[in-house]
Amino acid sequence: MPELKLHSNPDARPRQSFDELTKYIRVRSEEGSRFVEFDFAIGDPSLFVELVMPPEAFKHFCELNRVVHMTPEQMAAVDDELEKWRYGEDTLMSRNQNRT
Repeated sequence: MPELKLHSNPDARPRQSFDELTKYIRVRSEEGSRFVEFDFAIGDPSLFVELVMPPEAFKHFCELNRVVHMTPEQMAAVDDELEKWRYGEDTLMSRNQNRT
């Protein structure tokens, strides 16, 4: 059986470990709600999952992951990207938005 070798780029930058990547959050729920609804991203604020937790679990989650709140600029960029996907120029939905 032939021996398989993995090819790697010796000039590639070293990859960050998971713990070194920035973890971002964006809280979507109102303050004082029974549950905290939020977006959670690792390394790139535009690639996130939506999560829901009780407030105490959310607080623990944030401490454990050493999260950073998304900046207003990051939130605007995420929102702009979502709008393109929802109502982009060449979609059926975009044509429905301009009905009178």
